[in-house]
Amino acid sequence: MPSGARREPLACPACARRYELDERFCRQCGMPLVYAGAPVVEDPASDAHGRARKVRPEYTRGDLVRVAGGRNQAEAELIQNILLEEGVPSMLRRTAGFDVPDFLAGGPRDVMVAASAFETARGTLFEAELIEQSPPRTGEGSGARQAAIVLAAILLAGSAVAAIAWLLLQAAG
Repeated sequence: MPSGARREPLACPACARRYELDERFCRQCGMPLVYAGAPVVEDPASDAHGRARKVRPEYTRGDLVRVAGGRNQAEAELIQNILLEEGVPSMLRRTAGFDVPDFLAGGPRDVMVAASAFETARGTLFEAELIEQSPPRTGEGSGARQAAIVLAAILLAGSAVAAIAWLLLQAAG
């Protein structure tokens, strides 16, 4: 080892246990070890690191679900930042069917969150007056109801077409 190399022992930042230089993680709590005499760094190393500090792990479980939408990328990023302040991580995706290749920031965006964060995100956005009201989560009942409405509309339209055709035949004959 060169004469100028650090010989200070490593320490756990959480429980302050000391370790030799060949260790990397605390055996007690699993934290990465730091040099015992190193200054404490409170500032995040990057923007991504700063955002990651705000995320609450319990809001990262489950499939992604749509919680809100923005008319453009700037509005969707505003929603995303409001959610992040509450510890809810989110991601943006282009709304299906609205691809604007000439202007990448144009077009509506969906704001997606993990299923475990859905209720918190809806409540936060409702308090910020960014959404009207908190609708019930889509489940089996709402899909069946939607299918019944579509079927009724198709039958009604078919009946109207049949009635018009019958009237035209009566008028011609």
